Amino acid sequence: MNSVVRTIRIDREAPAADFRSAMRHLTGGVAVITAGRGRDISGMTVTSVTSLAVDPPSLLVAINRSASSWPLIRQHGFFGANILAADQLEVAERFTGKDGRKGAERFAGAEWVTRASGVPLLAGALAAIDCEVEDIVERHSHGIVIGRVLDVQLSPRRAALAYWHGQYVAIDQDDDAVRLAEVSLPPPRTVR
Repeated sequence: MNSVVRTIRIDREAPAADFRSAMRHLTGGVAVITAGRGRDISGMTVTSVTSLAVDPPSLLVAINRSASSWPLIRQHGFFGANILAADQLEVAERFTGKDGRKGAERFAGAEWVTRASGVPLLAGALAAIDCEVEDIVERHSHGIVIGRVLDVQLSPRRAALAYWHGQYVAIDQDDDAVRLAEVSLPPPRTVR
């Protein structure tokens, strides 16, 4: 069987506002990416962290190349991916930079630890993942950073922070599992 591969070029792009609206329908886990060492640190709130492989453990994150963390990730070759718990909304907001805080100022008000790479990791995060940069693919305004996992700290906490339709949403495994069961399972049949 012969196959023909054609490249079709369409001279049209979806409007950015339409794309942004479409992506708001995708629920994303909230994480804070941290970079740097000592007082030369920064971080940002993202919803773009995803696993890449289990063997070897690796993840990827898309980072805007104009972000303050970008040069630190490139310079040091390490970053932290801190998956936030539902009660860490204040941390998420602080790392968006909307309040004008920059660099090390964003880390105030929370407890941070370091592991193998020296990058700050959030104590009490659902998961704090220490990564070494394995590769970077630069496209458009962002860099897709592939990180090889050096260390993982897990919390026994169970409620996660998510982002959906422009708002933060708490997802509690225990409470939400009960709610989902109530609406997704048929009512029990009565026996006569």
